[in-house]
Amino acid sequence: YFGPYPSAWSVRQAIGLLQKVFRLRTCEDSVFANRSRPCLLHQIGRCTAPCVGLIDEAAYRRDVEDAVRFLGGEHQDVLDGLERRMQEAAVELRYEEAAVWRDRMAALSGVLSQHSIESGSDVEADIIAVAADGGRVCVDLAMVRGGRHLGDKAHFPLHANDVDHADARAELLEAFVVQHYADAFVPPVIVCAEPKPSQAVMDWLEDRAGRAVSWVRQPRSARRRWLEMAESNAAIALARVLAEEGSQQARTRALAEVLGITEDRDLADLRIECFDISHTAGEATQASCVVYESHAMQSSQYRRFNITGITPGDDYAAMRQVLERRYDKVAAGEGVCPDLILIDGGKGQVGAAREILAEIGLESVAMIGVAKGEGRKAGLESLVAADGQTVTRLPADHPALHLIQEIRDEAHRFAITAHRNRRS
Repeated sequence: YFGPYPSAWSVRQAIGLLQKVFRLRTCEDSVFANRSRPCLLHQIGRCTAPCVGLIDEAAYRRDVEDAVRFLGGEHQDVLDGLERRMQEAAVELRYEEAAVWRDRMAALSGVLSQHSIESGSDVEADIIAVAADGGRVCVDLAMVRGGRHLGDKAHFPLHANDVDHADARAELLEAFVVQHYADAFVPPVIVCAEPKPSQAVMDWLEDRAGRAVSWVRQPRSARRRWLEMAESNAAIALARVLAEEGSQQARTRALAEVLGITEDRDLADLRIECFDISHTAGEATQASCVVYESHAMQSSQYRRFNITGITPGDDYAAMRQVLERRYDKVAAGEGVCPDLILIDGGKGQVGAAREILAEIGLESVAMIGVAKGEGRKAGLESLVAADGQTVTRLPADHPALHLIQEIRDEAHRFAITAHRNRRS
């Protein structure tokens, strides 16, 4: 096992490296055992086709061992081994084989130059940088594993206020360190310009690692470059998030104006719930409920519903069932009542929703149906009011429409994923 990696992208990049340089197979054992001819990966030079014996077991095992050593940080040893095989093949006049080893060396050297490979003791290290602006904080964590800079990941702690104050900043960093390393690998070196955490936290880190952990505040040479890179990435990630949040807040304000919510209220409290139905010819009907609040989708509050006991394909009955199950307790005074209910559908779905909400006593809740436009093209949607008669079409570039589309699309994605899982 190798890792952890800072992101899925880094993992995919590592797997791609194994294919390009070491040409290891990626097929499952059942596929491997039943191949009668090489697959496409062999044809494009990404696999040596051990499935059909185009490489013997000893040679393939050597490639596997090279890959393991490379991921473990023994870069120069791997390069030396490739060069030795190239020279041996050339001496024995096996020039085509020598060219293969030459190409592998070139590919591996290119990877090493791209990933800031450093010799020395920093085979395993984490780099932490903190940036604060506009009431938000970004903690960027970069990873060096096996001597390779694998990339970084930006974290945005919640409830991080007044981080300009030294004590608050130190408290934030300690909280991040404890949360992150509670179930993650603790490297022997942590590079961070912030002051070292309390001795209790450092003792805890060393206990988790089972060895000494060095906290480096004023790094030099390669460590300094790593820290500067992490600080730059933290600032860029924070600026991007602030820009996105500003745009999302503008969308929320625009939607509030469309809904006629003009009173002085905190729009971060505006709660929108959207429902969608998914099935295949009436089979495995699923309903989804997604939640938008605090200017963002709240995935932890999403809900899925198995729809049963209806005529297959009856979307109106499915909509009535999911709304009754979702809001029955809300009508009784339990749970949170939304400010707006979005229905993915036109007049029929809105009518069915209006009927069941009236039956359970929530007819006063604002509701809008989102009817697809001509050719299902984005920007041509019509908004159907709760009375089922009033139809509004916002301009394609209207920020309120963009927010409605975002929420509707998320409800559709969540529903169809559940439906496919249930059907399979």
